[in-house]
Amino acid sequence: MKKKRLYTNHGHEPLPVPLRAWETVTEVRFSQDPRDIGYMMENVPCQDACPVYTNIPGYIRCVYEGRYGRSYELNRTYNILPGVLGRICSRPCETACRHGESDLGEPVNICYLKRAAADLKLPGHRIREDFFAPSGKSVAVIGAGPAGLGAAHELTTLGHKVTVFESLERPGGMLMCGIPEFRLPREILEVEIDNILRLGVDLQCGTHVGSDVMLKDLLNGYDSVLLTAGCMKPNRLNVPGEDFEGVYSGLDFMMRANAGKPLSVGERVVVIGDGFTAMDCSRTAVRLGATAVSANIRMTEEFMNIDEHEKFEVKYEKIKINGLVLTKRIIGKNDKVEAIEFERARLEYDSSPPGRKPVPIPNSAFTVPVDTVISAIGQQSMVREIHPKIRLDGSRIWTRKGSYRTNINRLYAAGDCASGASDVITAISNGRKAAHELDETFVGRKRKAVLVRFEPANQTDRKRNYDFIPPVKMPTLEQKTRLKAFENEVELGYDADSASEEAKRCYLCHLKYDIDINRCIYCFACIEVAPRDCIKMISDVEMNSDGSFGDYIETRDWKQIAAIAIDNKRCIRCGKCYEVCPMECISISKVELIEQDMEM
Repeated sequence: MKKKRLYTNHGHEPLPVPLRAWETVTEVRFSQDPRDIGYMMENVPCQDACPVYTNIPGYIRCVYEGRYGRSYELNRTYNILPGVLGRICSRPCETACRHGESDLGEPVNICYLKRAAADLKLPGHRIREDFFAPSGKSVAVIGAGPAGLGAAHELTTLGHKVTVFESLERPGGMLMCGIPEFRLPREILEVEIDNILRLGVDLQCGTHVGSDVMLKDLLNGYDSVLLTAGCMKPNRLNVPGEDFEGVYSGLDFMMRANAGKPLSVGERVVVIGDGFTAMDCSRTAVRLGATAVSANIRMTEEFMNIDEHEKFEVKYEKIKINGLVLTKRIIGKNDKVEAIEFERARLEYDSSPPGRKPVPIPNSAFTVPVDTVISAIGQQSMVREIHPKIRLDGSRIWTRKGSYRTNINRLYAAGDCASGASDVITAISNGRKAAHELDETFVGRKRKAVLVRFEPANQTDRKRNYDFIPPVKMPTLEQKTRLKAFENEVELGYDADSASEEAKRCYLCHLKYDIDINRCIYCFACIEVAPRDCIKMISDVEMNSDGSFGDYIETRDWKQIAAIAIDNKRCIRCGKCYEVCPMECISISKVELIEQDMEM
């Protein structure tokens, strides 16, 4: 990492160039400077962690102000399906939330606040869209799952004609067929999908590309084709007895349940898998009458591919999680499952690839009697059925590095079929990015850019005691009520008071505090009042190889001190330094990462 001198000693010598990342913001301006982009990535960690870069502090602030419609639109600009994601998002933003640092408590319930904006907006809320002029170009999108819907939305607003081909009878992909109603009510999903389709998207359901319509015909009839077929082929356990009656794949089980098809699971159900689908299968089995349901995982609970919210709900519904067990075989009689044999495992470190791996323990096999076995260990793509000449990378579609282009001219691929099974927000992100690549190909230039927006801001009205507000719990149905009907939504959502209280907890990391080093008199009043070690005496600032700012280099030697600086990575935006500064040399600006149309 290179180091470059950014300050002069005590500010007595004039700075050779204005430091854009530290200068006082007096008017709204926009920047693509690597220093400013780098600042956003490091100092607004929730937005950086979101695959679509949703303006999280912005929409949380709107919830606090009671501007639910504006909050919903801020979400919808980026993630397309706010009401859906407010219920089933994998919450990468919450893992990154500064409020969750070890000395600060627990993360803000960002996902619940997204849902609050969707639930609390006025019934007649106006959906806002910015359209480009028609381009005369057309795109066929294969698959109406999250990636396909995200791409269709972007392509349509960019002025291109879009036709979506979906093999199932309804759009939504895994959202519609894989996620149970008690987590995602269908009316919420249908409304948000309709908000995309009514922009002018032509949807053709029940159409299998590769049989009902051929890929070569789509390539001849459209300017480009985008393949977003997802991962709909379940992975197999590859153990004896896997094809017995009463053994289901997780996807097939959930598709049957969500379609309302008869399912008799008996009393004893064993689920294999550690992801959201496995947990959905477990919780669905309970609602179908099973009295002894277990989720069996190869690793331990801390390695599960679900969040803590889901773990809590699974255990609340009396589902047992068994860790460190490996499936050996499924036992049956007359081709019907009767039992499953596991063996116990321990974790050992493996260097290739590095990480902990489950290793069988000799002579540890045991048998569990069962009525139903559900294998929910992931899915892979089925693109060979679409066209045999599509190049694969393992089970995924091969795409060029840094691109969504495949080996077939004018065929692009995005979402799970190209990246491997992921989550909904990542699939939407990939679909949007692929749409922008297609648009650039059509018009010969980028028409949208990611920028940093700077705006002067006033002293925060966030009170210090907001730091100590405990997370507002999501109200849920009691156990008996939630299990009465498959469609009974478990999480009830925040009311206005709860949403406002939870929104108070956000540190508003998009507020940036800076010290004018040419006016600072080194009185240390700001350092003394700071509740964390967020204001530092520094001799230099490192520069990263991409041109962004690195870490502060601290010093206590007066001969080496170049400035007193605010470390916004540590700052909790209490505003106390701003209040006590006798020279009024601390400024505040609102800094947001946004998408903006590019001018010619």
